[in-house]
Amino acid sequence: MKNSNKQSYTRKIRLRIRILWLILVLMLVYMVIVAELGGGDSRIVTDFADAAGDILFFGGLLYLASRIVHNKKLLRSRLLLQEQMREEQDERNQYLHDKSGGTVLDILLLLLMFATVTAALFNMPAFYTAFGILAAAVLLKAGFYLYFSRKAG
Repeated sequence: MKNSNKQSYTRKIRLRIRILWLILVLMLVYMVIVAELGGGDSRIVTDFADAAGDILFFGGLLYLASRIVHNKKLLRSRLLLQEQMREEQDERNQYLHDKSGGTVLDILLLLLMFATVTAALFNMPAFYTAFGILAAAVLLKAGFYLYFSRKAG
């Protein structure tokens, strides 16, 4: 592997870590704002909406923390960094990601998660609508990924 490729990939990993930290901080700010607005009133929030909102929000926090730790480990280990770079540059993985919606669907899933968590705290019909759309998007992504992974073989 060329040294310049490794340096640019290292910069890419550092940028990912910064972005993940930014998202983590924004999620914590969001949590404070929602608490100040009085979201999550138990008189209007169903048990399912409360549980789903908690799972999505706190699961997202845990996922972000795990990705930060993983990326920091990559920076400490040259071998892990090279292995991760090879995996990301693998044409089959790129093909499967692109065919199953790519970056656009990934961003849409994040926005749907945000809408679902917010709706779970304030409005039940909006929550069930957002949750249904989120579930459909996840099923479509998983279905297309499985279909193309078997087709590409």
